[in-house]
Amino acid sequence: MTTDRHDYFDAMYGESDDPYALRTRWYELRKRDALLAALPRARYRCAYEPGCGVGELTAALAPRCDTLLASDFNDGALAAAQARIAGLQNVRVQKQDLPGDWPDAQGPFDLIVLSEVGYFLDADAMRTVARHCLGSLDSDGTLVACDWRPDFDGRVLPTDSVHAMLSDLGLTRIVRHEEDDFLLQVWSREARSVAQQEGIR
Repeated sequence: MTTDRHDYFDAMYGESDDPYALRTRWYELRKRDALLAALPRARYRCAYEPGCGVGELTAALAPRCDTLLASDFNDGALAAAQARIAGLQNVRVQKQDLPGDWPDAQGPFDLIVLSEVGYFLDADAMRTVARHCLGSLDSDGTLVACDWRPDFDGRVLPTDSVHAMLSDLGLTRIVRHEEDDFLLQVWSREARSVAQQEGIR
């Protein structure tokens, strides 16, 4: 990234309260639906979504979580997310900057969702985030990464590099959904498939 990522997002949210059109684009709605469908469990106890942006994915995850912590470092994004999840008693939105503010003390989490986050970090920071994911993922936890694939001015890491770092954690990959536009992967500490867990096979 040619400019500091804080300046990058300050500029974006200074121009729009939804700079990626997460509320209106069919692409974004479809991608959220794909992510939700890829989750291997119907419900989670304690979930974490860093880099929540305006909170559209947060709101979609909330009905499947007993508690959900969402975070971002940008004040404009946080204000939009707070407005989006107003009234959802099981969701907390906090200001956090990765990797330094990873909320280890608020875990363990049985769901961690990294959506469009990792490629804004440099390699050292992303490796630290990956280690935090492993360290704070519960014994039956699910880790999700979903990332835009084409290049763009704000990108620091290739999406394939982000996902390789997460794959190297040693968790069982249970979903890989790949399109020209985005890559969605799901890893779990539970090696059995959904059908196996339900006794279908």
